[in-house]
Amino acid sequence: MTIRPASDRSLFVEFGSSISLEIHHQVFHLTRALAGIRGILNLHPAYASVLVEFDPRRWAFTAMEELILEKMAAEGQEQEHAPRAVEIPVQYGGDFGPDLGDVATHTGLRPERVIEMHAAGDYLVYFVGFMPGFAYLGGLAPELATPRLSAPRTKVPAGSVAIGGNQTGVYPMESPGGWRIIGHTRAKLFDPQAAEPTLLKMGDHIRFVPEPRA
Repeated sequence: MTIRPASDRSLFVEFGSSISLEIHHQVFHLTRALAGIRGILNLHPAYASVLVEFDPRRWAFTAMEELILEKMAAEGQEQEHAPRAVEIPVQYGGDFGPDLGDVATHTGLRPERVIEMHAAGDYLVYFVGFMPGFAYLGGLAPELATPRLSAPRTKVPAGSVAIGGNQTGVYPMESPGGWRIIGHTRAKLFDPQAAEPTLLKMGDHIRFVPEPRA
């Protein structure tokens, strides 16, 4: 673990340079341990790091670094919580998945096999970012990895289930995007009016459940 200043009111905590479950557990532990502490303004977890923003009127750099070291030293002593399982219904292919054929061609698999393999995955939410409610997932079968579009779409519909490189995810709202769209979900991943605006949280386990196209 390395800790270094990122601005006049933030520290960048880095646990490595790879995507792994071990590093994710460290990111998850630190993010949860620091959440709610007075004077910490925001936490930005990623695959292998956490950016900690704090109020410099309450915390000096040295004091915040000591707090981070203290919290990490206590890793493993906290009570483990069972991960939450979330099922997301997906209508694959057709107008809902205009790039399913491209993924099948690139991977050398039948479209039905792409759907089967995608729905068979157990996906872990490493963190939520990029836009409200967008979950970065680990667990895509390597056989399904497909390059992003050479020219991104200007509008990707909310609820689009897509593959980009070796990742898969769901667009929570309409936005530009270059991932290959293979399906659509009616689940609402981001609702600003709800008590919990984002459906998915770091540490959740996701299963995509195929359903007939309307």
